[in-house]
Amino acid sequence: METPNYIKSLILPHNGQKPITRRVWSIDLMMVWLPFLTATNTAGETNLPPDALGAPLRLAYNPDGSVKFSKAGRPVMKVAKDIADTVRLMRDNFTANLLSYTSDVMNEMPEEYKAQIEVAQSAGEPITSNDRHQLDKALAKATAEAIEQAGKKPKREKVAVTA
Repeated sequence: METPNYIKSLILPHNGQKPITRRVWSIDLMMVWLPFLTATNTAGETNLPPDALGAPLRLAYNPDGSVKFSKAGRPVMKVAKDIADTVRLMRDNFTANLLSYTSDVMNEMPEEYKAQIEVAQSAGEPITSNDRHQLDKALAKATAEAIEQAGKKPKREKVAVTA
């Protein structure tokens, strides 16, 4: 049996570094989106152009037609418009489905939903209270240090201006 590529990628050493990959909507382009979009094209659910799937990363160009470079001096790459648009549509549909489900539950189970919110807020109160306390302490410490540093700066001598 041949080991599938997705298993091979799980066991590759990365020397403590994250693998270099392009993500679209925080999902790997080459390992997830391209196979998925190829499958949707195969099933007739999408009609992405073959060049978008074959060359999903493209050089970005400035308005004057020159190649765009990042501040670090590297050429800027962008995802093919057809792929980016399809992922954006899927993200918007996903968000709409989440909101629709939430609305359905809120309408069908209003008391249970309200109770769930109250339980979550009660459970979260000790955490937010501790965070506020820790932040107040950190700000007080930073303020005290800033005042101390300001007091250590040499005072400027006043120079008399003669006209």
